[in-house]
Amino acid sequence: MTQSSRFILSLFFALASLASVSLLNNAGAATAEDLNTDSRQALQTLYKANPFSETISKKAKAILVFPKIIKAGLVFGGSYGEGVLMKGNQVQDYYNSVSGSWGLQAGAQSYGYVVFLMTDKAVKYIADTKGWEIGVGPTVVVVDEGVSKNLSSSTLKDDAYAFIFDQQGLMAGISIEGTKISLIKR
Repeated sequence: MTQSSRFILSLFFALASLASVSLLNNAGAATAEDLNTDSRQALQTLYKANPFSETISKKAKAILVFPKIIKAGLVFGGSYGEGVLMKGNQVQDYYNSVSGSWGLQAGAQSYGYVVFLMTDKAVKYIADTKGWEIGVGPTVVVVDEGVSKNLSSSTLKDDAYAFIFDQQGLMAGISIEGTKISLIKR
């Protein structure tokens, strides 16, 4: 590789990193009132897109709502967003959602996700841990169209059900596996 090729490649990675950091910084820093409003609107958006999610919400002990996650990457990537933990219609606490990744990836996107906590064990785990890494602790089922068709209110047996919705942007694939959810002050 020539020196000019290395320079162009380095410049490309530097610009991509700056763009990623800029996008990720814009995902946070909302006020408590903004998060409350955005989270309630995100739930309504999810309920319209997937009516079964509203059925699950009625049986959930608590609901984690992340109305807007920003994900960006070029080989190395990350995602960030802030949300709320609701019990009934009341906001109990505020959380952030952070993940990092590396591999064949390029692009940026935004999306929202909601985790319905179905058991007291799952709610207690969130409250007792300093940060919950999805995939460790309570069992989380990510609900897509195929899973949704096979669920009913009588077959809900897992600790938590996650719905990803409102995807926008250009980046292949969405996963919340490995995402760390931590309590924040608002």
